[in-house]
Amino acid sequence: MREGAQLTQAETDQRYEVFHTDCPARDVVDHVTSRWGIWVLISLRSNDLRFYELRDSIQGISEKMLAQTLRALVQDGLAWREVEPTTPPQVTYGLTEFGQDVGKPLTDLFDRITQRLPPSGTSATERPNPADRPVQ
Repeated sequence: MREGAQLTQAETDQRYEVFHTDCPARDVVDHVTSRWGIWVLISLRSNDLRFYELRDSIQGISEKMLAQTLRALVQDGLAWREVEPTTPPQVTYGLTEFGQDVGKPLTDLFDRITQRLPPSGTSATERPNPADRPVQ
């Protein structure tokens, strides 16, 4: 077996060279781990949301960045987009099975991080120093 991480494409025996700049899997990873991609995936894990509901659920994201992030996630097959022919059009987004699969570890990671953080309002000087822990 060759050294380095490789990702196997499920449908064929083709291997992706994830450290090569032209690897298609690398683009998906870039979109998922972008500043806003993670938050969109986490927000859509439990509910399908309309564009403005999604924007309101992710504080700090602009409409432009949300639109760009959603466009990339839809193109990658992680999210779907449905437009209702109303005036104005109502656009709803949700996660595909692939998006749910990718979003689960991100949600788990976020949950682990928030469980380890000190209570809200605790200053950095009040946080325990990991070096002070006894060695077991």
